[in-house]
Amino acid sequence: MPEMPVVWLAVIVLAALIEMATPQLVSVWFAVGGVGALIACLLGAELWAQVLIFACITAAALAATRPLAKKMLAVKKVRTNADRYLGKTAVVTAEINNTLGAGQVTVLGSVWTARSSDGTVIPAGRRVVVESINGVKLIVRAKPEEK
Repeated sequence: MPEMPVVWLAVIVLAALIEMATPQLVSVWFAVGGVGALIACLLGAELWAQVLIFACITAAALAATRPLAKKMLAVKKVRTNADRYLGKTAVVTAEINNTLGAGQVTVLGSVWTARSSDGTVIPAGRRVVVESINGVKLIVRAKPEEK
């Protein structure tokens, strides 16, 4: 087929354009496979062989480089040490009332705005457990009353 070099060139250019338009590696392997298929086409290979070469080279390039690329492009999670509060016991210093948008606790020597995880009102002086952090608020639940 005389138009196949144009098709493979279009595959290469399209894959390269998509790669340039995205912040992560998504199509560079198709461009590499397209180069292999174009070379095979120019050397007179049959269409089925060109497609097979394209698929094999693309898969090999993906298998060889994807783990490295994924590792290099991985977003590093910045730890803020705020997670040290999770699971800790805090003391309610101002009544927690989600309806009124009020509540404050002290945990590990720090004062935080707090909200109840289940919506119950928790009186001042009560001990609570920190379940999660939502922005600058601790989400807490009341500890069972100790006898």
